[in-house]
Amino acid sequence: MTGRIVVINPNSTEAVTAAMDRALDPLRIPGGPEIVSVTNPDGPPGIECQAHVDDVSAHIRGIVRAHDASASAYVIACFSDPGIHAARESTTRPVFGIAESGLLTALALGNKAGIIAILSRSVPRHLRYVRSLGLEARLAGDRAIELGVVELSDEAKTFGRMVEVGKTLRDRDGADVLVMGCAGMARYRDRLADAVGVPVVDPTQAAVGMAITAIRLARPAQQMAAE
Repeated sequence: MTGRIVVINPNSTEAVTAAMDRALDPLRIPGGPEIVSVTNPDGPPGIECQAHVDDVSAHIRGIVRAHDASASAYVIACFSDPGIHAARESTTRPVFGIAESGLLTALALGNKAGIIAILSRSVPRHLRYVRSLGLEARLAGDRAIELGVVELSDEAKTFGRMVEVGKTLRDRDGADVLVMGCAGMARYRDRLADAVGVPVVDPTQAAVGMAITAIRLARPAQQMAAE
């Protein structure tokens, strides 16, 4: 299998891109597609409000067009899936959003999913999107750790808050699987699952996994069409 997956960090924080990219190493398998993570240099440091989501949508379309000659699939690595519909209109390649992919993966692992958000003001935006996907009946809750994207680099503070919120989602809201609501949380997945005792989904890993499957399943069809 060949191919190239372009993972787009819509914010401009290179540390988020680097942490996210390291978490994708288990998906870099021999014979599998190349996985390339890119940063949006024109984005804000973090996607933390609806205005940020709206503003970066045009940037994402530009990045998609810039890579379309070499890409086999795209992943939009922000939990608001900014610009996903416009991006899908801009290319014939499959485009995966990490929120959509993360939630669908979580609901294969449990009955009720809980989302760990960065900020309280992120929660209404998440809930609107969950409703648009028709998944609200399977959502246990969405709770914030009250740290911005840049603050996620403070490992002790971030992990402590994630454990606290994860246990609240589990015990108070009934979540039996958790989804990390920001690509910048990628480094904490394994430790969080151990600490909370339920499966934890890194949505960027979930989206890239879906992209790999899409590329793999498309190839036989392309070969048959060529024959």
